[in-house]
Amino acid sequence: MRLHDKVAIVTGGASGIGEFTVREMVNQGAKVVIADFDDSRGLNLAEELGEQVSFIHVDVSQEDEVEAMVNHTVETFGKVDILFSNAGVGSIGSTHELTLEDWNKTISINLSGVFLCAKYALIEMVKQGSGSIINCASILGHVGQASTASYTAAKGGVVNLTRALALEYAAQGIRVNAVCPGYIKTPLLDQLDDAMLQHLESLHPLGRLGESHEVANAVVFLASDEASFITGANLMVDGGYTAQ
Repeated sequence: MRLHDKVAIVTGGASGIGEFTVREMVNQGAKVVIADFDDSRGLNLAEELGEQVSFIHVDVSQEDEVEAMVNHTVETFGKVDILFSNAGVGSIGSTHELTLEDWNKTISINLSGVFLCAKYALIEMVKQGSGSIINCASILGHVGQASTASYTAAKGGVVNLTRALALEYAAQGIRVNAVCPGYIKTPLLDQLDDAMLQHLESLHPLGRLGESHEVANAVVFLASDEASFITGANLMVDGGYTAQ
């Protein structure tokens, strides 16, 4: 098993990409803390997966809750080997109609939340002299798209935050990478109609949307020793979207 005896935190772990990642990490031998604000889904998933899994309510934009998340992980499982910063929100709309409140909400969760989770996980990883952080960025961290100003800005920030952290902590044996999904069948796309979903499918050379388990497989690879010489990378899981 690729993650035997590893301890992982997965934010946004109660649904979508996060849930599939939790399941695959457990399958690969890891103990996992599910960190999410959806108590019902998170508790049900933890109960289903058993003693290898613990749930904690977390809003990643709140520093005290993020610190408590890492402390809970150490108290429950003894260490932090892996962090998958996956929690995020979508944001679509005309920029001239975007309120500062809405802008700040997206940035605080999608970018500041990634920073906070890394900060407190790194405190433990530096002590250990090892660790693997995987940040969930996006193809929209690399290319622009109309009507996604706050989301695109946040994900672009995650891409470069990942590179900066990789360089800063390489000497301490800590790897930091990002996965950059294309459009994936997750609850974030539930607000779109069938015509828009078909249009999004057509944008990917493989001719379809991605599946959550395909991103989860990439995350587990980056978390594992199979990726031991990979840091500062942005792994595209996008059906060829950014190759065009």
